[in-house]
Amino acid sequence: QVQLVESGGGLVQAGGSLRLSCAASGRTSNRNGMGWFRQAPGKEREFVAAITWILGDTYYADSVKGRFTVSRDNAKNTLYLQMNSLKPEDTAMYYCATGSSLSITTMSNRRVYDYWGQGTQVTVSS
Repeated sequence: QVQLVESGGGLVQAGGSLRLSCAASGRTSNRNGMGWFRQAPGKEREFVAAITWILGDTYYADSVKGRFTVSRDNAKNTLYLQMNSLKPEDTAMYYCATGSSLSITTMSNRRVYDYWGQGTQVTVSS
């Protein structure tokens, strides 16, 4: 089992920044990547960003490219999402997830992730 705990969400004005964290614990040795997803009320959960755990290759949704940066600290087993130039449409519950069979072609697909956190709310006011 893997446990994921997100933190860092909050209320911010448009144009502002937030940094989300996701601490992983448990049986984390066999996972090969982690990702961030978000879900706004009435909408499906969508991919935001992902990173491979060993090489640190990163992938982003087009809507956040150039504004968000995903990173990880292997020693701390922690995933981060630095969010800059936030927009009201970024408002959502943000979830981190991890899996052991992620690949370049599947990292944006929420169905390949095995474990999920409880989420942290991000609200961007206009």
